[in-house]
Amino acid sequence: MQYLIGTDEAGYGPNLGPLVVSATAWEVPEDVGADELYQRLAEVVVPAPGRVAEDPAARVAMADSKALYKPGQGLRHLERGLWAACALWDEPPKTWWEVWERLAPDAVGDLRAIPWYADYDAPTPLDADPAELQPLGPAFQNALAGAGVRLLELRSRAVFPGRFNELVERLGTKGAALSHLTLDLAARLMEPLPQGPIRVICDKHGGRNRYGKLLAEHFPDALIEIYGEGRRQSVYRFGPPSRRVEFRFQTKAESCLPAALASMASKYLRELAMRALNAFWCRRVAGLRPTAGYPQDAKRFKAAIADVQAELEIEDRTLWRTR
Repeated sequence: MQYLIGTDEAGYGPNLGPLVVSATAWEVPEDVGADELYQRLAEVVVPAPGRVAEDPAARVAMADSKALYKPGQGLRHLERGLWAACALWDEPPKTWWEVWERLAPDAVGDLRAIPWYADYDAPTPLDADPAELQPLGPAFQNALAGAGVRLLELRSRAVFPGRFNELVERLGTKGAALSHLTLDLAARLMEPLPQGPIRVICDKHGGRNRYGKLLAEHFPDALIEIYGEGRRQSVYRFGPPSRRVEFRFQTKAESCLPAALASMASKYLRELAMRALNAFWCRRVAGLRPTAGYPQDAKRFKAAIADVQAELEIEDRTLWRTR
């Protein structure tokens, strides 16, 4: 057997809300590549939401979150895929807080310290019908077992503005901060895995092509071997034969199922965070339009809440990402 880890993020560009990085870990037969999992699991997993209609009781779409979610169109397809994967746990999450506790437990303390999250909650799923989600987990698990595949872990890390600004200031760029967070999360998922080869698939970070130095910082005992660095992909390997590790940074990494599911988790948590932020400020500022947090609209939103923000004595470092 071998292990596949896929990573992806949501919220790299906005000024409001968190950056969320997620990773998934899978155990698969050694002859199965990351780009072959869709074929192995074709009876239950499809890479486009349109094909779910053929068998909605069993099939889920797991793909780049941009293909599954558009603003104003709801979170149903993200929830279908994530609730199928939630068969990892005894019970699916039933509230906003339970989603965070399952997917990003390290973020719970930060959430409780930020005013718009601390007192927020909502039942989940938000947009999908709970009845349609119920059979998806067992169908997904049965298909995995039939293909000799196991989903071992689905884990996210959310970085809120204060911590994000500190990271960017210390590391110099947003891209470096993203790389640091991604490699740290990947290393956490790798640590408990049994002996066997590990392949990690990551999206490119801020247009970067060279990751050798970053890998050496996160795996200081390894001799990092470079197997190509280019615009399409950059590949690195290290470790003994019993624990051979490959990191691949590639464009459109979400075309591989492990990274696609990570993309979905990141986007879903990001949307949960923005719903809470918008609910907090829209209750306090009459006529305020919600925001997705991206630069131009974030400036409009920040200007509109400025007076109330001052009254509540909420500092910019809690609210605003400087890059």
